[in-house]
Amino acid sequence: MKNTMAILKQKYPDALVWQFGDTPEMANELSNLVIKGIKTAGCGSLTALKSEETPPTMGCYNIILNGEQKPVCVIRTIAMRLIRFCDVTEDIAKKEGEGDLSLQYWRTGHQEFFERAGTYTYDMELVVEEFELIDIL
Repeated sequence: MKNTMAILKQKYPDALVWQFGDTPEMANELSNLVIKGIKTAGCGSLTALKSEETPPTMGCYNIILNGEQKPVCVIRTIAMRLIRFCDVTEDIAKKEGEGDLSLQYWRTGHQEFFERAGTYTYDMELVVEEFELIDIL
């Protein structure tokens, strides 16, 4: 992995490195959805984004890790928007690519995720990022 990461950091020098979710299982599941082209968006709380040392920006590259902390793909942020949890649409839920792609599935899963993080409120502000798959490793 070290050689792979060194090559990736050389090819994408300013890329952020991270994994989806809050468990290794979730990281594996979600990164697989990205690789399959099903997941083309993700979201996080605006509060968490503001606390990041290097937050994502439009056009930035992201090296995505699986649950074993190994790089599995590279994505590029192509759109970002601010939206409240309660205003997330079916279209956003579908782009997130999880479960049955429904808004109800999205709301249930994301409420549980944000509750685990201690940040959930019905009207919390989210940053929704759309991305394109650049490279599968």
